[in-house]
Amino acid sequence: MFAQQPAPKVPAKIIRTFPHDAQSFTQGLEFSGGTLWESTGMVGRSGIRKVQLETGKVLQELRLSPPYFGEGITIVAGKLFQLTWQHQTGLVYELPSLKMVKQFSYPGEGWGLTNDGKQIYMSDGTAQLRVIDPATQREVRRINVHDGARPVANLNELEWVRGEIYANIWMTDTIARIRPLDGTVIGYIDCAHLPRDREFADVLNGIAYDPVGRRLIVTGKQWARMYEIAIPKP
Repeated sequence: MFAQQPAPKVPAKIIRTFPHDAQSFTQGLEFSGGTLWESTGMVGRSGIRKVQLETGKVLQELRLSPPYFGEGITIVAGKLFQLTWQHQTGLVYELPSLKMVKQFSYPGEGWGLTNDGKQIYMSDGTAQLRVIDPATQREVRRINVHDGARPVANLNELEWVRGEIYANIWMTDTIARIRPLDGTVIGYIDCAHLPRDREFADVLNGIAYDPVGRRLIVTGKQWARMYEIAIPKP
């Protein structure tokens, strides 16, 4: 018997650099119609922002009241869904007004969100992804994420990129590329060399794919920059 080789890892290739608010504790990042939205964390500092990518300017912002700690976001059918970390509460907002229209609940912790246009995918810090019906906010099934026989845990911020789910692995500089059909990790993107002020910046966390501009943007918590990086070949 031969041991299965782990999925290949490739270094992130920087294409462009953009400014980012270094006070922003990034929890989620998503494009919708060419517009960039960002969710931020920490109690008393959590919120949702509409951000101008080229300048880093905050164009619109809604603060999330304590005790909530904001987490991942995703946008489906004109509505923005936001998780909270430990309060088992999700929030639904109308766009572009950011008027809250609904709350929903889920067991356990809320970490990251993304969608494929029909279903929402949610991470909770484990090696599982939950599949959520956006109409009812109910869990449909779970996907076990693995690299060979090894579960891949600490899945955090998520993004749907050309039929794959990209996931930040918490407390690392690595993004996993996940096949949603069966949870197989088909590769990793190594972002360890992306410049950041390591004295103040926190971990890599924030992935946004712009299907209009065909751009992949990444950043981290309290990073002073966002990076457009090359999209690995399937």
